Amino acid sequence: MTLFRQIYSLLFGLFLVVVISLAYVQFTETQSFLTKQMESDLNNTSHSLGIMLVPDLEAGDIVGAETLINVIFEGGYYQQVKLTWLVDGKQQVWENDVKIEGVPQWFIDLGFFETIKRESTITSGWIQLAKLEITAHPGFGYNELWRTLTNAIIVISILFLLAIMLARFGLTWILRPLHEIAEHAAEIAQRKFGPDMAIPKTSELKSVVEAFNSMSHQLKQIFSSLDEEVTELRKKNLVDQVSKLPNRQYMMGRLNSWLSEPNNGSLMMAKFDWLEEVHSKYGYQVRDETIRLLSEKMQEHLDEIAPSVIARIAAYEFAFLITSAEQEQSSKYLHTLIRTVNQEISKAGCKPNEQFAIGIAQRTDNMTVSDILAQTDNALQKAIADNKVFHWFESNEKQLYTREQWREHLSAAISSKKFLFKWQPVYHTHKDEVVQRELYCQVTIGDKEIHAGQFMPYVELLSLGSMLDRCLIETIVDNGLLERNDEPIAINLTFNSLSDTGFHRWLNKFLRNTQLAQRIVFDIPEAGVYSDPDACQALCNIIRDNGAHFGIDHFGRQFGSMSYLQNLRPSYVKLDQSFAYYDENEHNSELCRALVNVARGLDIQIIVTGIQEQPQLARFEPLKTNAYMGYIYPPTRVEL
Repeated sequence: MTLFRQIYSLLFGLFLVVVISLAYVQFTETQSFLTKQMESDLNNTSHSLGIMLVPDLEAGDIVGAETLINVIFEGGYYQQVKLTWLVDGKQQVWENDVKIEGVPQWFIDLGFFETIKRESTITSGWIQLAKLEITAHPGFGYNELWRTLTNAIIVISILFLLAIMLARFGLTWILRPLHEIAEHAAEIAQRKFGPDMAIPKTSELKSVVEAFNSMSHQLKQIFSSLDEEVTELRKKNLVDQVSKLPNRQYMMGRLNSWLSEPNNGSLMMAKFDWLEEVHSKYGYQVRDETIRLLSEKMQEHLDEIAPSVIARIAAYEFAFLITSAEQEQSSKYLHTLIRTVNQEISKAGCKPNEQFAIGIAQRTDNMTVSDILAQTDNALQKAIADNKVFHWFESNEKQLYTREQWREHLSAAISSKKFLFKWQPVYHTHKDEVVQRELYCQVTIGDKEIHAGQFMPYVELLSLGSMLDRCLIETIVDNGLLERNDEPIAINLTFNSLSDTGFHRWLNKFLRNTQLAQRIVFDIPEAGVYSDPDACQALCNIIRDNGAHFGIDHFGRQFGSMSYLQNLRPSYVKLDQSFAYYDENEHNSELCRALVNVARGLDIQIIVTGIQEQPQLARFEPLKTNAYMGYIYPPTRVEL
């Protein structure tokens, strides 16, 4: 029971006791007063009637006595009059069946008034003439008592209702600070730290509000400190201090993660020997400043062409990972890079198109990190040997379809729902039980089964992501996949769905009409959160309001603040696969621990991804993560 109801019930009970007590006192006093009034009236009537009957009794006028008694008898509440002549013992009795109007019979049956009788002797001098006995009727008492009681009940009821309303509004106003404290405490429990509460005028509540504001400040400071710690560790471990670009370690982790996901793109390696000439001419300070300016220009110009990761992997070597692009777009990226480098070479006083070389390798199916690194390095060495600015590694693999053919095939597959599914279990770290199953899809084109790594890049490129997500969600529900297991199914949402308001409306309607919405969880890529935070917030609200859950995928991949976790409040985060491939050292453990602490501090479950063997999993045991997944438990085919 809430404090408001407790206080309200107490006041209600006290008021009820007071009202009942007052009503009881009023009732008993009224009853006593009416009893005494009837007794007094009966005494007066008996005395007056006795005096008036003396002449008629002395004269023996029986008719006159009867007339006088009838007049008195019929004018009041008298039940019986008995007159006994003492001379001859003759007795006359007058009875009146008085009906009590306007009083319920049950009230009369309660017997609040006893029968009142008065007996007197009528005398003339010393001679006793007759005996007079009058019995009062209680009708007057019942009428007056009932009228008083009903009036009192009406007045008390009105006062009672007014008191209840005033007490409710008064308590609501008085306890408003407590209500705000409760809401603020609930927000703090959800790790949401809003503005301070206003200080109330009530002295007892003032100290409570000040304590809550102080606690909120301290917790907010703790999470800010954790966020800053993550930022500093990233700068220390994964960022080159001169160029402010990611270093070799980060690039290797991203390569592993990139090759394990459905993507296309390419890797470029560039060797800038002209920086050595700058060093010899002007010293290391000018060289470092040149590297910093070159890095800024490359990020500025290349990010407009395609999403990429630019890293400084050695003193004069840079790597460019284009995470999602066809060869045509990669070629445009390459020429923009050459133009940018030549501009900086000219500024440094060196000759354009000299003393630098670039090697490029396009990603193909089933490629490993060693494969693409070897191909890119071979292309780089070929460019250096031939004294060329760049060289593409020649691959024997042919492209499956052109862009328009992909559009045609994918649109047809989505319309006809020609998809096959696999799901991969996510296991609890300390229990042998499945937490969720992440769903993967393949598409059937003709007689070929095309895996996601081949067609997903074109889904994003052709803006078919929201259509694909809608198709997959409908397919798993229509085929009863949610009923096959108790654990939820995780669906990876595409970037297109995150910002598509039409998909938001559809998903809201779909989840409302689905009985098992709580068994669906959605993986939202962290990059999507940074690119369109407002759209992600709206989508997350829709998912949460309809009873489903969501998590952040590739957690920790992006260089940015973790404060978005407080706004989105996901149920879980999936650590980026790159963390599973980092070399085991103290710095990496610190970074992982800091990321895990940020999520755990917000009561968010942490799922480790990319686990292929038991030693990898053992490295995460000190971090006390909640669950893990990877090819240690590979995906299995789902029969529709």
